Amino acid sequence: MRVGVPKEIKNNEFRVGMTPGAVREYVAHGHKVMVQTNAGIGIKASDDDYKAAGAKIAPDAKTIFAENEMIVKVKEPQPAEYAQLREGQILYTYLHLAPDPEQTKGLLKSGVTGVAYETVTDDHGGLPLLAPMSEVAGRLAIQAAAYALTAPAGGRGLLMGGVPGVLPAKVLVIGGGVVGTHAAKMAIGLGAEVTILDRNLRRLAYLDDIFGGRVKTRYSTYEALAEETDSADVVVGAVLIPGASAPKLVTRDMLKGMKQGAVLVDVSIDQGGCFETSRPTTHAEPTYAVEGVVHYCVANMPGAVPLTSSHALNNATLAYGLQLADEGLGALRKNKHLRNGLNVHRGMVTHRAVAEALSLPFKDPMEALG
Repeated sequence: MRVGVPKEIKNNEFRVGMTPGAVREYVAHGHKVMVQTNAGIGIKASDDDYKAAGAKIAPDAKTIFAENEMIVKVKEPQPAEYAQLREGQILYTYLHLAPDPEQTKGLLKSGVTGVAYETVTDDHGGLPLLAPMSEVAGRLAIQAAAYALTAPAGGRGLLMGGVPGVLPAKVLVIGGGVVGTHAAKMAIGLGAEVTILDRNLRRLAYLDDIFGGRVKTRYSTYEALAEETDSADVVVGAVLIPGASAPKLVTRDMLKGMKQGAVLVDVSIDQGGCFETSRPTTHAEPTYAVEGVVHYCVANMPGAVPLTSSHALNNATLAYGLQLADEGLGALRKNKHLRNGLNVHRGMVTHRAVAEALSLPFKDPMEALG
């Protein structure tokens, strides 16, 4: 198969869909890989590095989209990109369609087969292609919060871990999944006082066990959420419903009870955000304030550490990507976990949660694939 890797064009996105190492694997499987010039600059991989791995270098994105049967990216296609997609082409990337009707419309119009990293599943009920970026985002959330808490950034002027004789910051993590667990690890490492809210009692018991009592766990109710946000210096939103829009858990009214200069980090922003007052921001302008509370809502947080993120992402996406390249649509028919990643196909929405979020007709993926 002819596989193309365009340079990412989203604001301050420095990751790349394939590392030179991944290119070597595709080439070893007999595929032809074309990489846009300077696509790997964010991970310090030159065009010569890609050539050495067996790739052909394309001068522009137009060539990539026009000459390849499968497109491998990191972030959802921007308008200039989905306008170049076509029926019969496979798009393999993060899509996050539920909060993005315009992108969905563009992909449906193109007729492309869109396989979304974030809804591919595994035998353990996990989301293996989302997990590595969730790990990165969870850890980055605390780094971002630590800076946003400083006075020059508009925060409370608080050191995350405090010092002897001065209390540390109180960090509330909403959601005890991959993002929440890694956020808690980072916050504990910096010396913060950490509480995790979740509605899965088994997960809370697991977290209590692995952290050895170093975090507080609490069952998430409206009352618990209101009480915990009132006392928190940092709130990390780490809520996920696969494929669907994130629920709005922290309301604007709750912000009025929070400390001035407290920080909200919405890691769920790719799926619409879990704070009522969230709106997507960029690495260029990452924060804004509402009711005196600093909001950090960067929609591509792992893009800030592209070297780590690109390699972690490729480690997870490579095996599934090779299946797609080797077998085409047959891989989707054969592998139910890969098929769960199918969000759109030939003008049809093939993921139920996406269809429900956008009030669009749903087509069973096996029926759509014929």
